[in-house]
Formats: sequence, C-alpha cells, structure tokens
Amino acid sequence: MKAALRSFAGALALALAFPLFAATLPQPKTEHGVTYLSGGIGRDEASAMKAEAKSYPLSLVFSAGKKAEYVAGVSVDVKDRAGKAMLDAVSDGPIMLIKVPAGKYRIVATRHGKALQRMVLVKAKGDRQVSFHWPKA
Repeated sequence: MKAALRSFAGALALALAFPLFAATLPQPKTEHGVTYLSGGIGRDEASAMKAEAKSYPLSLVFSAGKKAEYVAGVSVDVKDRAGKAMLDAVSDGPIMLIKVPAGKYRIVATRHGKALQRMVLVKAKGDRQVSFHWPKA
C-alpha cells in the first residue's frame, strides 16, 4: 500500500510540475507559412525547448567562444532547394525550432557580421539538429 501511495504521489507531483514546465516555452511565430520557436534563455526555457524539439523537424543551436557559450541575436535565413525564402528571423535565444516540410535547405546564420552556412536535409520523420559555432565570442 505504501509503494502504491508513493507512486501516486510521484505521479501527482509530475503532473503538477508539467504545466509549469510547459509554460516556459516562448510563443510560436509564423513567417512564410513556417512556424518556429526561438529562445532557450535560462535553464527552464532551454529544457522546455529541448523537450519540444521532438515536435519540430529542424532545430538550430547557436554558440560562440572557447567555452561554447550559448548566444542569442543570431540572424537566421532559411531557403529551400529552389532558393525560396522559408524563414528570415533573428533568434531570441540560443535555440531555434523550425517546422519545415521534408527537403533540402540552405541555412545562413549571421552573428556580428560573420555568416556561417549549412546545407541541411530534413527528413519527413525525425528531427535534425544543426549547430552553429563562432570561434570568437
């Protein structure tokens, strides 16, 4: 009986904590019909975004410097294979989650005038994480 009560108490604590955890997500935005989230400032929001990444086929992570510290304020330009603009936004944090259809994309992330480019294949199932790291903070 005690084990069942402990299990119930644990499940209840988890259920009560979940809405607080989910509440730390930033609001989704839409551009060119593409929905995205940008944020990840602070431990709670970063954890919430990492958990939410399973719902987005493409996630970007931005860092800089020798210690690979997370950075925000990165300009992000995503174009499809034909060169059509899918997203042109500035990150509000070190993590950006993007809902794009399966396909090949060119992503250019720019920080302090220094652009990094990646060609990315996003599959219909699963998620694709791409890291952008600038050597100098």
